[in-house]
Amino acid sequence: MGLKVLFFGDVGIDDTIALTYAYLTDKIDIVGVVADYGNVSREKTVTNVHYLAKLFHFPSEVKIIGGAEVPMTGEEPIFYPEVHGEYGLGPIEPGVYEGVIENFFEIVNLINKYENELIIVNAGRLTSLATMFILFQSLMKKVKAFYIMGGAFMVPGNVTPVSEANFHADPIAVRVVLTYAENVTIIPLNVTNRAIVTPEMVNYIDYKGKAPVLKPLLDFYFKFYKKTNPSILGSPVHDAITLMAPIREDMFTFKSLPVHIVLRDEMIARGQSIADIRPYVKIAENEKKHRIAFDFDYPKFFNDFMSVMTGEEFR
Repeated sequence: MGLKVLFFGDVGIDDTIALTYAYLTDKIDIVGVVADYGNVSREKTVTNVHYLAKLFHFPSEVKIIGGAEVPMTGEEPIFYPEVHGEYGLGPIEPGVYEGVIENFFEIVNLINKYENELIIVNAGRLTSLATMFILFQSLMKKVKAFYIMGGAFMVPGNVTPVSEANFHADPIAVRVVLTYAENVTIIPLNVTNRAIVTPEMVNYIDYKGKAPVLKPLLDFYFKFYKKTNPSILGSPVHDAITLMAPIREDMFTFKSLPVHIVLRDEMIARGQSIADIRPYVKIAENEKKHRIAFDFDYPKFFNDFMSVMTGEEFR
């Protein structure tokens, strides 16, 4: 029996790598996936999750839930086909899902079912998660912990010079979550940009044959990153390392600090995540803090990721 995880994601390439990791390890039990807009539309995300559910033979009790379609800012969402492909799965066309979409409020049933043992991992936009805090603050206290992929602290952003995509897309939702959620761990670009899977790793994983579709997805992903950064050695698996965090906290170096999210709609500052890391500043005891991963141990990541993806122990 693994950790009970409810996964919120805009399922594109790196979300798929994360779910592949969960499928192959016995340390994580995915009890539901909340399919949100983000890399692609919610409609395409729902289709992608159902495609993966068939591919990975998800148990029937795993809920695939329709999440948010637009951000709390009221804007039309921006999608990124150049990064994740037209359908979100690189070169793969998953078809069209024409079945019933699980009601959003199925999240309530999952939280009640796994009371005080459920972990929420949010790897995409935070709109759906924020909605839960707006509607069900008391209920959300039953969630054991939250792990959020997002933010960039004193490192470059990937949408603006200072803002990461998940936080930039809906900064209002981020502010809601960080205001009301307890036991939050943020896995920002400081860490995820360095969680690199090289082409050599991809080829060996593909050779072992345990991780279907990983190679075409990460080959596609790598081509995009190589265009934007010719010196990059592989594909950063942002969402996979976020999903690994609850079971491999020993990989990370954390600091607990107050976090401020810039809301104003300016091209550069919007969605910026700010934490005061000055060592001489004393933080008030009553000021809310969140745990932020500022560093990680790449060899530990490599060994764990490769061991799970190949079924062969790496040390």
